[in-house]
Amino acid sequence: MTIRAAADRPAWQRLFGVPLLNSLAFSVVMLLTALWADLPIRDPEGFLGPSYVRLPLMVLLMIAADVVPRVLARRRKLGGLRAAASDVLRTRWSGPRLAVAVAGLITFYLAYMSYRNLKSFLPFLQEHLTDALLEDSDKWLAGGSYPADVLQGLLGTGFSAELLSGVYMIFMVFVPVSLAAALVWSDNLQRGAWYATALSFNWILGTVSYYALPSLGPIYHDAAPFSDLPETAVSGLQDTLYENRIEVLADPFATDAVHGIAAFASLHTSIVFTAALVAHLTRLPRAARWIMWVYVALTTLATVYFGWHYVLDVFAGLALGAVSVWLAAKAVGGVGKSRDSGAAGRVEKEAAPDVEPELAPAAR
Repeated sequence: MTIRAAADRPAWQRLFGVPLLNSLAFSVVMLLTALWADLPIRDPEGFLGPSYVRLPLMVLLMIAADVVPRVLARRRKLGGLRAAASDVLRTRWSGPRLAVAVAGLITFYLAYMSYRNLKSFLPFLQEHLTDALLEDSDKWLAGGSYPADVLQGLLGTGFSAELLSGVYMIFMVFVPVSLAAALVWSDNLQRGAWYATALSFNWILGTVSYYALPSLGPIYHDAAPFSDLPETAVSGLQDTLYENRIEVLADPFATDAVHGIAAFASLHTSIVFTAALVAHLTRLPRAARWIMWVYVALTTLATVYFGWHYVLDVFAGLALGAVSVWLAAKAVGGVGKSRDSGAAGRVEKEAAPDVEPELAPAAR
């Protein structure tokens, strides 16, 4: 396809054509697996409701947060709220820009929903576990001790447990909020697409890693090193996930729950690392980049401290996140190119004509 032909395609196709096809193919794999294994397909619910409700609602709220300040700023100049709202929606949220956000949301949702179901199928399709091998690697890396014991000895089990629990639980909100922010607030739509696509690749590659080395994680393999930890939001979540595992294994058709336990690789680590890496490469404000790297470090500690993951799971998560960022850059047509360097560079002008995005190179 020539550059001119690519430029003639709608913005959402230029940015999400390949990522959407990847997510659709992943969904087909999930559907065929469910049919072959005779397992039910579930739409996993979060504490904010089903993902097909939660994600669109999050985007709508972000659009409102984007539109309202602009309307208030323009109301006097344009003669009232109605005229200002009409102008902002017409120039800022034209059909092409909205189509990009919707395409990104669908791309993410299909990958995430398929990931959650394939993760739930895991104990029925992979009966062997590699926890013993991963535990041995942990002890070797920690000089014969459990890494969690080492961390608990260094950090204590009081305030540190509460802090790391809070950091770990923030992830549940961080993913949908950061996705919505990338699709809505970013003036550079290509970079927003890059991040949304990278998240989708995390779910796909993470599923592959789960099946490559099926494991439950330290807390479920041997709970002894974690017996001194206090009750936290994390321990409550661990109990809930184990109860869901029991229900699903007993009869997957008798429950709406999904099986959500898998250790290798750490997707908590990979997702947060993906966000930090994209923030770094797109040159977000220095404070934002520092916050993200601190978040990566604390999340990594929390996953081992609470026994969610082995140390090798964390390393694998970092590698998975980096590969996802690289694949996503390829999938959306490259990032950091100049506005006039090709079809992708014309997306922002078509989809949001009033926006003049800063196009500093995203990667060298």
